[in-house]
Amino acid sequence: MAPEARRAPYLSPKAMGERLGGFIYGTIVVLAVLVAGAKAYPDGAGHIAVLVVVTSVALWLAHVYAHGLGESVGRREHLSSAELGRVARREASIIEAGVPSVVALLLGALGLISTYAAVWAAFGLGLFVLAVQGVVFARVERLGWLGTLSAVAANISLGLVFVVLKLLLTHH
Repeated sequence: MAPEARRAPYLSPKAMGERLGGFIYGTIVVLAVLVAGAKAYPDGAGHIAVLVVVTSVALWLAHVYAHGLGESVGRREHLSSAELGRVARREASIIEAGVPSVVALLLGALGLISTYAAVWAAFGLGLFVLAVQGVVFARVERLGWLGTLSAVAANISLGLVFVVLKLLLTHH
């Protein structure tokens, strides 16, 4: 039996590839919202967490709607609720990408760490998620160490753009 046939369907290269795009997109969205949220609510980790969750869910819904319409038009038939559910599950990685950062923000909202520490932890976790996504891409594509390093560097570079924006906009 081929290695792909033995894997769980959600671990197949196709499924991982479909979800990887959502994770990268979702993480970039989270980092952008962190910049805006830290500027708007410098002492409100809970408010920033709500912004991250609401924005992620809204963009997930938009992606499900857009991809559902696209698949419907492409097939020239309406999608069944099961097919729309598949699109929704695939695109859920947009929401899932923000979970580590939201957890850090909730620690700040609960007073376990300062909002300042929570925001920086959320950024750090977002960069970590981007690095992991680079490694996943490199493994699926069977890249060597140089290719892996390049994929991780490219992902982290995208995230660092938002770190620089945060530093420039919030002076923290």
